[in-house]
Amino acid sequence: MEETGRIVKVSGPLVIAEGMGHARIYDVVRVSEKQLIGEIIEMRGDMASIQVYEETSMLGPGEPVVTTGEPLSVELGPGLLEGMFDGIQRPLNAIRAAAGDFIERGVSVKSLDREKKWEFVPLKNVGDAVEEGDIIGTVQENAVMEHKILVPIGVKGTLKNITGGSYTVDSTVAAVATDKGERGLTLMQKWPVRKQRPSKQKLSPDAPMITGQRVVDTFFPVTKGGTACVPGPFGSGKTVIQHQLAKWSDVEIVVYVGCGERGNEMTDVLNEFPELKDPKSGEPLMKRTVLIANTSNMPVAAREASIYTGITIGEYFRDMGYSVALMADSSSRWAEALREMSGRLEEMPGDEGYPAYLGSRLSEFYERAGKFSCKGADERVGTLTAIGAVSPPGGDLSEPVTQATLRIVKVFWGLDADLAYRRHFPAINWLNSYSLYLDTISAWIDKNIDGRFSKLRLKAMTLLQEESALNEIVRLVGYDALSEPDQLKLEVAKSVREDYLQQNSFDETDSYTSLAKQCKMLDLVLAFGDEAKKALDAGVYLKKILALKVRDQIARAKSIPEGEISKIENIRSEMLKDIKKLTDEEAGEDA
Repeated sequence: MEETGRIVKVSGPLVIAEGMGHARIYDVVRVSEKQLIGEIIEMRGDMASIQVYEETSMLGPGEPVVTTGEPLSVELGPGLLEGMFDGIQRPLNAIRAAAGDFIERGVSVKSLDREKKWEFVPLKNVGDAVEEGDIIGTVQENAVMEHKILVPIGVKGTLKNITGGSYTVDSTVAAVATDKGERGLTLMQKWPVRKQRPSKQKLSPDAPMITGQRVVDTFFPVTKGGTACVPGPFGSGKTVIQHQLAKWSDVEIVVYVGCGERGNEMTDVLNEFPELKDPKSGEPLMKRTVLIANTSNMPVAAREASIYTGITIGEYFRDMGYSVALMADSSSRWAEALREMSGRLEEMPGDEGYPAYLGSRLSEFYERAGKFSCKGADERVGTLTAIGAVSPPGGDLSEPVTQATLRIVKVFWGLDADLAYRRHFPAINWLNSYSLYLDTISAWIDKNIDGRFSKLRLKAMTLLQEESALNEIVRLVGYDALSEPDQLKLEVAKSVREDYLQQNSFDETDSYTSLAKQCKMLDLVLAFGDEAKKALDAGVYLKKILALKVRDQIARAKSIPEGEISKIENIRSEMLKDIKKLTDEEAGEDA
């Protein structure tokens, strides 16, 4: 029998209801006759504070509130991939078909399609012992991804029956005899979004998530299973970087959460992803992507749930043994929703009005990322990488959300407005950013890609730091007051910045660079600096070295396709010949 309370107060998305002593914190409730979805976030006696995930206008005291007795949960099963959902996992395409272009209040649509049939292929036999996390069969969800059907958490026993064939997600495909009786298994399972999915063991991440973005992979890499944040002011390219990471990262599943961002940005994602070709399969990138869209004009309370919805879906695919990347754009909008709800609850505010528990909530979110040994009898490892954009007001990185995030994550890609204004993209400031995974990943790249990589990286970063110091001198006394060796350093550092770090996300060739090509490109730029220094020491004038035509070829190396990277070696050979020719000419003149 359903227990019913009554509304006593409505304050924007916050509804206070009495007569709710039967309910529990985080229960999902249905508010008013319109059946609006809400979640209990505070209990005081029989008074419940409910954040409503839909527009609350025209609600008033006395209207009914019915609790479902269940926490906010997501449906996990075939049909997630290629899907676009709102912050509480309502499928937007199905809502549009039912209610038009704008979401109507109280619209109720199942998260996963109950009509579509999937071809289930069993991997276990009757009589087999199974435990939570075991893979009992597979469903080919699309041309790219195989969906593994897992035994739900808490189920352990012997398979009584299992049958292949075409099933809907809520059809029973197997039965397990457990200590508590027989349990039917469907293609779908549910999981509360605020609760982390369990695993056997959390492992130390050791392999890089290769993004194809040179400034990231070379200087500030992130591991598969790592955490990173991208703070930056308006217009510095946070969303474009998130899109690039989603497109090119060498992971199997991408979960993109648009949390409180502009609707046109999510439109760009929707338009681009189906057209982008997955470099591994040649199929549209959308076939291995899940989109969670809670744009700025959607109810603010649903923002708070959206990142939990996204990371729970990511954990589900991680449990299958896949590598997953979660992009949260942006956690500042999530924190603003948290602040608004906290204010309406009349809680004691912390820094800049954010609740005192902001840091712990962010920690809970990012700690769900990692490299895990998955549940189940078979040995499999899955990774979940969490990358959050932060939008500090006015680009102030000392504000609470940025600072709380930096205390948790291990990679900081600091975006710089000055670089963005100079049209240098990605606008990641190489002097402010850092990665705490650098030693681990450098060892991996040296072993698996090129043994010179970590030395080249260190040499390039040292050069950029020296450039920063020399620029201070140039501002005081001018460029011509520098010695020729120092002028050469500035020229080579400029080449590192413009010919290597600067990358055009809209250029088909330059948008992605493999680690092998990155190593050859960086070696080419730094080799020019080394050979030019030798020529300077031999008496060659700097003007002659800088006038070499091969410098144009070095600048255009980024446009060489991946299949033709041997051409970079040819440019290197030509550069060595040209500089040697200058040195020989100088020696001949001296003689």
